[in-house]
Amino acid sequence: ARRPLSRGTAIHERQSRVMLRALTLPRARALPRAAFSRSTTSRRDRARVARAARADAATTYDTSRHEQLRSGLNAKALNAKAKTFPTMQEVLSAIPRECFERDTGKSLAYAACSTAITLACGALAWACVPVTAAYWPVWVAYAFVTGTAATGCWVAAHECGHGAFSDDKTIQDAVGYALHSLLLVPYFSWQRSHAVHHSRTNHVLEGETHVPARLGTEDANVVFKLRGLLGEGPFTFLNLVGVFALGWPIYLLTGASGGPVRGNTNHFLPFMGEKGKHALFPGKWAKKVWQSDVGVVAVLGALAAWAAHSGVATVMALYVGPYMVTNFWLVLYTWLQHTDVDVPHFEGDDWNLVKGAFMTIDRPYGPVFDFLHHRIGSTHVAHHINHTIPHYHAKKATEALQKAFPDLYLYDPTPIATATWRVGSKCIAVVKKGDEWVFTDKQLDPVAA
Repeated sequence: ARRPLSRGTAIHERQSRVMLRALTLPRARALPRAAFSRSTTSRRDRARVARAARADAATTYDTSRHEQLRSGLNAKALNAKAKTFPTMQEVLSAIPRECFERDTGKSLAYAACSTAITLACGALAWACVPVTAAYWPVWVAYAFVTGTAATGCWVAAHECGHGAFSDDKTIQDAVGYALHSLLLVPYFSWQRSHAVHHSRTNHVLEGETHVPARLGTEDANVVFKLRGLLGEGPFTFLNLVGVFALGWPIYLLTGASGGPVRGNTNHFLPFMGEKGKHALFPGKWAKKVWQSDVGVVAVLGALAAWAAHSGVATVMALYVGPYMVTNFWLVLYTWLQHTDVDVPHFEGDDWNLVKGAFMTIDRPYGPVFDFLHHRIGSTHVAHHINHTIPHYHAKKATEALQKAFPDLYLYDPTPIATATWRVGSKCIAVVKKGDEWVFTDKQLDPVAA
């Protein structure tokens, strides 16, 4: 029998639920009428999308030809219906109470460490490396090292957005807003969309970020056609380059890979995308999006002034290169944490919060990246079970989950480069097979009505 929730754990569970509701549920107060009229999705477009969705839902495919590929998980996540998933209360009761305790001083120290490493790299390059074409190999190495260090700043701000940084909300939001703005991330906008991601993990229609295309949709058809024209190897290479180089800004600007129910969203313009139940920025969040824009615009203005003073090449070398590498890490972590050939998605009553959280995958990034990135990739299951657990307690929480739920906890030992190539090559679209949406890298024949 599971031990009952301790008083401390119960309090943290209630706090987490309140925060999740605050971040994800639409407010009763509607947006101004003018905002509705500015939606970039016309009624005709919405009707077309709705018709396509209904047609897709009505289409079934012959999955007898579906080849189930396997990752290092060896299909452990599949056939979820045959498993018994605990309640969230039972899961939280397995995690030691101290894992939920936030230490403002410790969180600030970790954020300061990441910031200091990043700034030190920048200062060293500024002082020692000429901004000339002859030194481009040095600048490439600098971009990788500094961008990798700056990802630690990104993760610290990520904890602020989740409420895992401090019990002092003012300090928490100040640190998160500053760090994310410096990395051109709209802090409150991302806070909201990322909370939706947590509240709908691996939901094939309502998920947020890296939601796979469904077989038969226009998105899936285009990708299959491109893969057929280029061949698997060249397609995979171009797919990875495109996702890592452009995926993050395109997501922020258009909602690409977000939930299909939300339409074309924009993290800087809150009136874009669907309204009502599936609005990404309902109620008060519209104002918070504009507040986030101020920070990003201020940093862009500072970069423009720097470029005018020191030259565009200087800004590209010192800032844009590391910025691109940080985006690479962000996309890599998010993609691999929830995607692989044998990790399913769900919809309707077949999905629930606990099941979605246990579809998260921990992976082996090694001690250097675990230190620099605060274990974001190797303890992500615990983070999805409860996003208010600080990263410095996540290892202990992970060990508790692994011990209490060995049949549900997912860890794939596949080397990261191998896993990345597999996901970029094989995770093309999902098809419904029983009560699960599973990945396929081949077109399947529709079943005649």
